[in-house]
Amino acid sequence: MTTVNHILETALYVADPEIAAGFYEGLFGWRRLLEQERMIALAVGDSNQVLLLFRVGGSLNGEQTPGGFIPGHDGRGQLHVAFAISAEEVGSWQARLAEQGVAIESVNRPERGGTSIYFRDPDGHCIELASPGIWPNY
Repeated sequence: MTTVNHILETALYVADPEIAAGFYEGLFGWRRLLEQERMIALAVGDSNQVLLLFRVGGSLNGEQTPGGFIPGHDGRGQLHVAFAISAEEVGSWQARLAEQGVAIESVNRPERGGTSIYFRDPDGHCIELASPGIWPNY
């Protein structure tokens, strides 16, 4: 049986990749891996995961690269992504969001445990910081 190890990339579609990247770099301190006209790729913390910030409509036709063709894709509307945090840092993240001027939209504490902090990025995407316990496998 073949297996999948984890999600490697998550894509959000944004009006201006530079503005979006600045938001995530400023809030999380993530570094840029790649910068193109149509997208900016950020390393998510110290993990081997990547956040792709594509310009809305900028990748509809796909792209020919030296290694082969990357098929077209796009997304619209208020998308969602959750980033894992430790339970011990929930309060610190609430304070960090406040000092960065990022409004917390909601804090959820599911019955099974954990805490989720929800806020919006500059494009209105629903961003979640989630501590262990919110899912049976996390």
